[in-house]
Amino acid sequence: MVTEAKDEIKKMREEAGMTQKAFSDFFGIPVRTLQDWEAGFRKPPEYVVRLLPYKLKAEWDYENRRPKTSGSTKKEG
Repeated sequence: MVTEAKDEIKKMREEAGMTQKAFSDFFGIPVRTLQDWEAGFRKPPEYVVRLLPYKLKAEWDYENRRPKTSGSTKKEG
């Protein structure tokens, strides 16, 4: 079964625990564009579908449902 871009993007967003607004803000994609992609009204460029997971993996904290911070380990004391 071939997964469509709209399904892949929605799955990524939901797995990250983001609303459409949060997802669009995180990636700098207009909300309306994301809505059109997820509804299948427009198709995103293939390179975008391939690059989204890389940014999520590198910059999104799935456990805490927020962007990773550069200084995530704090020293006590």
